[in-house]
Amino acid sequence: MEGDLTSAAAHLAVAAGIGLLLGAERERRKGTGPERSFAGVRTFTLAAVLGGAAWHLGPAVTAALGGVVGGLAVAGYVLGDRSDPGITTEVALLLAYVLGAVAQEEPALAAGTGVAATLVLASRTRLHRFVTEVLSEQELEDALVFAAAAVVVLPLLPNEAMGPYGVLNPFRIWLLVVLVMGASGLGYVAARAVGPQYGLAIAGFLAGFASATATVAAMGTRSRQSPAMVRPAAAGAVLANTATVVQLAAVLGITSPETLRAAALPIALAGAAAVSFGAVAAFWVARGVPGEAVQGRAFSLPGALTVAAVITGVLLLSAASRDVLGRGGLAATAALAGFADAHAPAISAAALADSGAIAPREALAPIALAFTTNTISKAVVAWAAGVPAFAWRLWVGLATAAGAMWAGVLLAA
Repeated sequence: MEGDLTSAAAHLAVAAGIGLLLGAERERRKGTGPERSFAGVRTFTLAAVLGGAAWHLGPAVTAALGGVVGGLAVAGYVLGDRSDPGITTEVALLLAYVLGAVAQEEPALAAGTGVAATLVLASRTRLHRFVTEVLSEQELEDALVFAAAAVVVLPLLPNEAMGPYGVLNPFRIWLLVVLVMGASGLGYVAARAVGPQYGLAIAGFLAGFASATATVAAMGTRSRQSPAMVRPAAAGAVLANTATVVQLAAVLGITSPETLRAAALPIALAGAAAVSFGAVAAFWVARGVPGEAVQGRAFSLPGALTVAAVITGVLLLSAASRDVLGRGGLAATAALAGFADAHAPAISAAALADSGAIAPREALAPIALAFTTNTISKAVVAWAAGVPAFAWRLWVGLATAAGAMWAGVLLAA
């Protein structure tokens, strides 16, 4: 019983803290005199605690008192300063009441939401300036299209294999479209934030950890939209390939540390080649692109759809080849699977080495083959998504990394 009381008191304290936080922010904007806002730090704190207390009395009481708080908020708006049509304070008061109730069941969720809401309230001037002065109408439209693609369309698609060889998964295909759009949008934001000299390179490296192929496609689309961005986009695409090498080392280390030790030289050489080429490309960009404004849209939906279609075609071809050639040879299977993903066949080879079915060094060739065919996939995507100048620059970087990996395999043999 004592423990229950202590827990209830702690949760009510969380509710009070949320009310204090929201109320303190609103108090600063309350104003003075007869036209001041009706709710400040005390009102918000009491509303949040009231929500917490009502939760302990049951759903009916919580709903009834919520209606009372809502009525008071409406009355405060009607009787308040009519020169300001905003209802932010009234909505925030209702939120304080609701979060006070939520805190009794999920205190961490309620507290986090309260902090986030307070940050939004406190950032009023910055948000208004960003939306009205910084964000263009075209960028807002792009953001809405991306939100619809990711939040509305994606969850509605079936996540199941269908079609020839079970390759056509609507959810995964559309997820690829979303990833391409997201990577392109990240590059656009980074280029606007720090300039195209470094923005696309930074965005390419970071987005590569989500999907290097999608990032290559996004950078290719950027080069097609704005020819001046060919060199920065190529640098970002090459650095995205660095993420593939880092992830490859990570999955090998998790699956079979012995295989990682055996593959240390090939992976190190491939990573060094990718990083060096990307760094040289980024330095070259910094010297040659004097901070011009970013042109074009944040992403191209037709371009993302084209890339998804190309990659799906590669997957179909790979699956058909495996069906014709069979699954007996580890190297052939790894090479064909690598067209879709470099990591899955590498994990399979490392798992065989970890089980003792093959020696760790015998896994190197299948791993390198998967990396090479995945490189070919990226080259095809670069050709489909970008302009020729972008494609050949990326091909040189990809070939350098793949060649370095094979050199490491030969030296480690």
